[in-house]
Amino acid sequence: MVVSVTIEHKKEVLPIYGVTPFTMLDYPGKIACIIWFAGCNMRCGYCHNPQIVKGKGRGTVEEVLNFLEKRKGLLDGVVLSGGEATSYKGLRSFIIQIRSFNYSVKLDTNGLRPNFIKKLLNEGLLDFVALDYKAPPYKFKEVTGVAKYSHFNDTLDLLCEQNNISFEVRTTVHTDLLDEEDISFIINDLNNRKFSGNYYIQNFCGDNERPTLNHLMAQKKEFNFDKLRKTNMFSVTRRNF
Repeated sequence: MVVSVTIEHKKEVLPIYGVTPFTMLDYPGKIACIIWFAGCNMRCGYCHNPQIVKGKGRGTVEEVLNFLEKRKGLLDGVVLSGGEATSYKGLRSFIIQIRSFNYSVKLDTNGLRPNFIKKLLNEGLLDFVALDYKAPPYKFKEVTGVAKYSHFNDTLDLLCEQNNISFEVRTTVHTDLLDEEDISFIINDLNNRKFSGNYYIQNFCGDNERPTLNHLMAQKKEFNFDKLRKTNMFSVTRRNF
């Protein structure tokens, strides 16, 4: 459930679409809330939250921090999701305020801002990262709408080379866009980088009644996991299949 944040005028408005006040699924090992940031620097055709991607901020810094302060002792962590949270220029100072309440912070990101993510990691402001591996380089623009695989690549390198925090990698599959060969490429790429975390393959869950960003229809072809490259280096887990 996403709860709208009431707008108060004459205060700084965050690009926050809403808040999910409670989740036990989105932050491994933590009871958390999710802060949904409006706006995104990608345009993935399968995105089932176009209202968030195209939306604007509806809340203030004070409102969100008041919400978090009231839930101290009830929640362990805060998930920063979207949209794309790193698109917000004030995210660093916002995280510092969140951490002053002793919350752990998880960032969900598409990885297009590697230098900013590096800064957050170097300053110890993140505890967990979930990185979306949208597509192989040869399909990256087709799937995401932007020709910036090199930016994502730098973020993935950064996370694979650091040992300070845990991170997971995940790919959403719509079989009109990605097939078993594409996912096998990603698995091989993660092998070559000596990735050792969890890799999640997420099934597209939209239908013909719920519009996506590019109005993709429901999948007609089933994804065949038996065709995937095998690996012993990390865990490959299915979600929503």
